[in-house]
Amino acid sequence: MDSILAADIGGTNARFAVFSLDGDGALVMGESIWLETGRCASFADLVGQLEVEHFPLLPRDADVVGLAVAGPVHGRAYSDPPNIPWDVDLAGRDALLFKDFTLINDFTAQACACMTPIFDEALLILPGKAEPDTTRAVIGAGTGLGMAALVPDGAGGYRVMPTEGGHSLFPFVSREEFDFMDFVRDRTGRRQVIGDLVVTGLGLSLLHEFFTGERLAPAEVTAGFYSKSKILAWAARFYGRACRNFALSTLALGGVTISGGVAARSPELVTHPAFGDAFRFSETHAAVMERIPVMLNANEASGLWGAAHAALHHARTGGHVT
Repeated sequence: MDSILAADIGGTNARFAVFSLDGDGALVMGESIWLETGRCASFADLVGQLEVEHFPLLPRDADVVGLAVAGPVHGRAYSDPPNIPWDVDLAGRDALLFKDFTLINDFTAQACACMTPIFDEALLILPGKAEPDTTRAVIGAGTGLGMAALVPDGAGGYRVMPTEGGHSLFPFVSREEFDFMDFVRDRTGRRQVIGDLVVTGLGLSLLHEFFTGERLAPAEVTAGFYSKSKILAWAARFYGRACRNFALSTLALGGVTISGGVAARSPELVTHPAFGDAFRFSETHAAVMERIPVMLNANEASGLWGAAHAALHHARTGGHVT
């Protein structure tokens, strides 16, 4: 096998990269490109942009394509992402775009990235003592809130459990937080306030507007962070609470990895004391939470590495990572 094309398709950006194998059979990342997802009229249009941009590996020429997309995957060939205005149909309309492919959820890719060399770059945010052969949780906020788990396979490795946990109701716990919940409902027109509306770039913009009355883009909000910022403290607390709840839901005694997105660009969201306080707080399982280490994978190419890992697994075994 000579070439792997990896793609990480999110609600805002679509990233593509060329991967090859070194002499030991390990993945090596080559040239990459970022495209704006929303500017493309369809999945085929997005893929076609690679030729327009003179990308060195065209999809139809790759030995295998690893596609990570920000939505649930059905039948290993179809996804209708909630934050993208088009679907991916590799069993029908889009079937002839690639010679061979594997289609996975974007946070399946983030979980797979934990099994690649880039995880060696991850930063320790909260210390703990990971237990071997136990579940590891992977979570990250960007345009949406992604979650996946690495579950021991009984043979010394892991299988990935994808989730759509970011679409679960977000828990608020005080009168002022309930006021913010009502504010989010009013601004978004949504009856259910889910994690995707709170622990994301949109959530940062809504928090800023709630406290100041000013509407700013997420990048403008994070650019104004300072150590005693109430907006930063609330955002960090919400992020810590989301991580704690997912860690408890999966019993992630092997640790939690925060991957990419807003925390990669603004690590103060997870290094702020409010994050750790929220993550460790549990009236029933405080001792468990104290033992769980939390890492930050700030490499914004991690989804591409995970997609390439899944494609390599598919090419070698004919199987899928989930």
